[in-house]
Amino acid sequence: MALATASVSMLAVGCGGADNSGKGELDTPTKGEIHISVDKTYQPLMESEIRVFESQYPKAKIIAHYKPEAECFKDLFNDSARLIIVTRDLKENELEYFKKEKMRPQSAKLATDAIALIVNHKNADSILTMDQVREIMNGKAQKKWNIVFDDQNSSTVRYILDSINKGQPLPPNTMAAKSNEEVLSHVEKDVNAVGVIGVNWISDTNDSTAIEFSSRVTTVKLRGDGYTDFVKPYQYYIGTKSYPLTRGMFYILKEPRQGLGSGFVTFLSSQPGQLVIGKFKLFPARLNIVFREATLSE
Repeated sequence: MALATASVSMLAVGCGGADNSGKGELDTPTKGEIHISVDKTYQPLMESEIRVFESQYPKAKIIAHYKPEAECFKDLFNDSARLIIVTRDLKENELEYFKKEKMRPQSAKLATDAIALIVNHKNADSILTMDQVREIMNGKAQKKWNIVFDDQNSSTVRYILDSINKGQPLPPNTMAAKSNEEVLSHVEKDVNAVGVIGVNWISDTNDSTAIEFSSRVTTVKLRGDGYTDFVKPYQYYIGTKSYPLTRGMFYILKEPRQGLGSGFVTFLSSQPGQLVIGKFKLFPARLNIVFREATLSE
């Protein structure tokens, strides 16, 4: 039986300047307190990253606020957060804004992420082509589907609108829950529902929340355009892009000197931080991963 195995080595990573709130003692890369805004689709992953970072640096305190992605960018621009973790890099007009403000924010990709589709266990349609996904998301599917997102301003909504619907609106049978837990609850009760969530919510086998997701709903298998196999959003398929609903995970840091924000993104880009990302089955961007074929004897 042929299996894919991976060998890992670190890619070089640099880190820019940092900022401080201006209150009391200045924070450093390993000491002090900082508030950050994080796309709430990354909450399980980021909570784990923060626990590991703070265990290594007991004098550091990272206070994460989990929000829809649009709110994270608002925090960055109104100086409520000097660091945000989101699913896209800065756009040209946003870079121009910072240039006019004489600021040079730093950003980089941390991982390749994926969007997972979840359905009720009783739903027979748990294997879909991308053409079928497009029909569901633009309201042209023959079967009734109730689409459920975690928030109307969620990055998952933006991803579907931009990458799947190409700017066309979502159908009337679309609803926004208040959390990923509510997406799960709705899909569990509605046989016609399809939930749209970030893959890290269902991927950490050591996390009770992820186990609860897998036991209560079914993760949809998808066939990408030009592919023959139907696959779930497993790490290998995310890394090779054979799973079609992939996106980036980015940090954007706005600090004029080396502070705790710089220290935290350096950790996220380091091997320990990247291994945490791998644990949640995203595909780390700062590790050089090489897939090799291996044959196992029966």
